[in-house]
Amino acid sequence: MEALFAIAIGTLTSCAVYLLLRARTYPVLLGLTLLSYAVNLFLFASGRLVMASAPLTDQGLERFPDPIPQALVLTAIVIGFGMTALMVVLALRAIHATGGDHVDGGER
Repeated sequence: MEALFAIAIGTLTSCAVYLLLRARTYPVLLGLTLLSYAVNLFLFASGRLVMASAPLTDQGLERFPDPIPQALVLTAIVIGFGMTALMVVLALRAIHATGGDHVDGGER
């Protein structure tokens, strides 16, 4: 299971870096979103991946997942959504101001 998480995190990160290096606004936004997904997956995996366990401890289980990374991931999802919405609004404003989608405003 850990290998699957590592492959998924690596794939998301490599795709995010590729998109972040583009010269257009929207691929950069997509790259930031993919990078936040990779970080969320990494935080979730840091809470000990436990198969066939319940999230409640009152059932007498000795092995249970850590709830702190799960709470961090939920918070990061909300913050990431707000950040993405703000970046989309800023990108739309930049398109209207410069007339193009290029990140430095040069190419039209």
